[in-house]
Amino acid sequence: MPELQSILFAAGCGLLFGLILSVPVGPVNLAIINEGARRGFKFALTLGFGASIMEMIYASIAFTGFAGFFTQGLVKTIMEVVSFVFIMFLGVKFLMVKNVPGPGRVGGRLEEKLHPKSAFMTGFVRVLGNPGILGGWIVFGAFMLAHDWVQPTWASKTACVVGIGAGTNLWFSTLSYGVSRGYKKFSDQTLVRIERGSGIGLILLGLFYGCRLVWQLAKAKHGG
Repeated sequence: MPELQSILFAAGCGLLFGLILSVPVGPVNLAIINEGARRGFKFALTLGFGASIMEMIYASIAFTGFAGFFTQGLVKTIMEVVSFVFIMFLGVKFLMVKNVPGPGRVGGRLEEKLHPKSAFMTGFVRVLGNPGILGGWIVFGAFMLAHDWVQPTWASKTACVVGIGAGTNLWFSTLSYGVSRGYKKFSDQTLVRIERGSGIGLILLGLFYGCRLVWQLAKAKHGG
């Protein structure tokens, strides 16, 4: 039973982080808004599903190839501080955004070379062309492992990755439905507000665990 609870908790963490990090306006959200309004719900839904699959692949690479390195001894302690700073930085960055971002240099070149034809491949390539997503999941994966939210077992890591896929797909599906139902007149300012809302959520999360870090340090000092 404790093992099942830890697996479910890991899945829940993945779902939460996947949802929060997919809300900021980027190439996938813009494609869903633009293409979904023109081609309908099914096309937008499939595009979002393709993006979620690539997101899961990046998250799997992060958990299996990199994140575990940051959970050993002193490195784990340092990573807790670094991840806190990263979350705050990302939150402030989202909060201070002024313009809707474009697809990016790498993503644009990749789309030009691959010429994705289907909705699924369009979403897949849009995430593939953003290597910053891999870097982000390395940090967030290390963050969750360092805090023991995700255990260093295949079952726990897999549950978290599945949760990430569910979280990203939940947002993309919701956005696809909204666009297809006629809520498609999203101004640039509305998209910026959405990203700022995600930034506020990350800042609150960072502040909460920043306080937790301070409490842990004070407890360790008192105990010493």
